[in-house]
Amino acid sequence: MVIRTLNRRALLAGLATTALLPNGVQAEEVIDLDWEDLLPENQTAIPNDLRAFIDHDSAPLSNQQPASSGVRLDWNGQVVRLPGFIVPIDYSGTGVTAFILVPYVGACVHVPPPPANQLVFVTTEEPYESEGLFEPVNVVGMFGVSSIYTELAEIGYALSADRIEPYRT
Repeated sequence: MVIRTLNRRALLAGLATTALLPNGVQAEEVIDLDWEDLLPENQTAIPNDLRAFIDHDSAPLSNQQPASSGVRLDWNGQVVRLPGFIVPIDYSGTGVTAFILVPYVGACVHVPPPPANQLVFVTTEEPYESEGLFEPVNVVGMFGVSSIYTELAEIGYALSADRIEPYRT
């Protein structure tokens, strides 16, 4: 994996300086976010119906990533919970230690990635035993705006995960 502008250690160190989530955090201290919360005011996400119209035969898919119209600073340094799907980037043993959290199945791998403001680069010190590609999860941890470039996509946010849990409705 290539991260051109920010390596994983720098990301963890930067997020750690704003204080990591203590083990005894109360539920009311965690801000629940949805993907639309990450979009700038008056911007809408790409509707699921239109994602099918993107040319899947052209390679690489990262070249087809729509331009981002900016990010929101509202939750910088805050502890948040965000649901999404795992696109693994780095492993330790059998557990994933870095991944891209994406809003819908197939993003970054089977279909072009969404805009950078709809992708979150997640790191965790304790490897998460993922059940497979695109496992739905809730991630809780310190959130921030970031500019990360990987082989798969440009990413607009980062999250230092304290807790990763299987998504439950």
